[in-house]
Amino acid sequence: MRQLTCFKSYDIRGKLGEELNEAIAYDIGAAVAQSMSPKSVVLGGDCRETSADLKAAVAQGLLDMGVNVLDIGMCGTEEVYFATDHLNADAGVEVTASHNPIDYNGMKIVGRGSRPLSPEVEMTAIRKSAERADFTFATVKGTLTNANIRADYAAKICSFITPSKLKPLKILVNAGNGTAGPAFDEITKQLAAQGAPLTFVRMDHEPDASFPNGIPNPLLPENQPRTAATVVEHNVDFGVAWDGDFDRCFFFDHTGAFVDGYYIVGLLAQQALNAHKGATIIHDPRMVWNTQEIVADLGGKAVQARTGHAYQKAAMREHGAVYGGEMSAHHYFRDFSYCDSGMIPWLMVAELISTTGTSLADLIASRKAKFPTSGEQNFTIEDPTAALKTVETALASEAQQVEHFDGLSMDFGDWRLNLRMSGTEPLVRLNIETRGDKAAIATHLARVIALLDL
Repeated sequence: MRQLTCFKSYDIRGKLGEELNEAIAYDIGAAVAQSMSPKSVVLGGDCRETSADLKAAVAQGLLDMGVNVLDIGMCGTEEVYFATDHLNADAGVEVTASHNPIDYNGMKIVGRGSRPLSPEVEMTAIRKSAERADFTFATVKGTLTNANIRADYAAKICSFITPSKLKPLKILVNAGNGTAGPAFDEITKQLAAQGAPLTFVRMDHEPDASFPNGIPNPLLPENQPRTAATVVEHNVDFGVAWDGDFDRCFFFDHTGAFVDGYYIVGLLAQQALNAHKGATIIHDPRMVWNTQEIVADLGGKAVQARTGHAYQKAAMREHGAVYGGEMSAHHYFRDFSYCDSGMIPWLMVAELISTTGTSLADLIASRKAKFPTSGEQNFTIEDPTAALKTVETALASEAQQVEHFDGLSMDFGDWRLNLRMSGTEPLVRLNIETRGDKAAIATHLARVIALLDL
């Protein structure tokens, strides 16, 4: 039996021609039908050159299995999340490679109510079914319907703020020539109709499969200077940039400085707890002290969950959390089917700036000073399991607490590290934070890197 290497921990990503093609996409569509037994599936795709053909292949696999397909066209991943719940479908599939290189594509799959699929059980079942390709086709084929949900989706996004609270703000938005532009335009159209006094500077706004300004991945340092310079050039209040399928958004303050996603989690937790007193907030284990302190100070409950959207969403549902955030710029909302959105966060930040009269830079300055971080450091290591064990053994006698909840977390009182293997890439990721000692970051970082024996 063949092996499909495009299946990762909780989604599908593969190199075109080698790991993913239309035939494999067809089998994945049929496998979704066979393993999940849906009656209807929402289907969308990003603007990549191959997405339309891969989407058509997925649709055909579903149709041949007797499943009705609701095609919402070119869209972002969160529009599929919204539509799956909004249209009462049994599952949703977004064809997207998000921020991966131009010669890649992939898929994100959710169940009824946009519930994430468990990596160990449901995604494994789909993979095995697609690998066997032993399908029982339906005698009556499914139907394909085009559905336009964008206006309803935009209305839902706008409901997360009170437009009358917004002050006149000028915001730079960089869609990266991905799929964010059209959805953003509908959202801002509806905001304007409600009297929101916002103005925008649009950058790389039109979807373009050739990505003339590079793959939309604002997390990469080399992709940040153009956005930063444009923020300064246009004298905006803050800047926002999205990845290719806009389920993540990244912030720049008015000086053009890139804002670490860790501190955005704290700001959004603050906003969520201001609106929902005593609520539960989910966070990932990579860096935790800033989020935990903010949540505790506001009377909320902070709960740690494994890194990755499938785990974060499952924890959100289990604990009834109002908000969940990862430092990688995934932000999850209970009232958005517990799903991540790249559009809700910038609106919440705009509302926070408006109501406090404080710039984004000033909102996070004290938090950065109190809990400085290394930023995520990524390494390719031949034997990551052995590397994590080496670090743990060397530092165990100094640690006040050691966890294996998600990789290796070690708390030394005045500093903390998390070292984990990526769920989607062949990398080991290292994060270090301290209690107010920015100068010590370099020392701790050098010591751990030396132990990794790179």
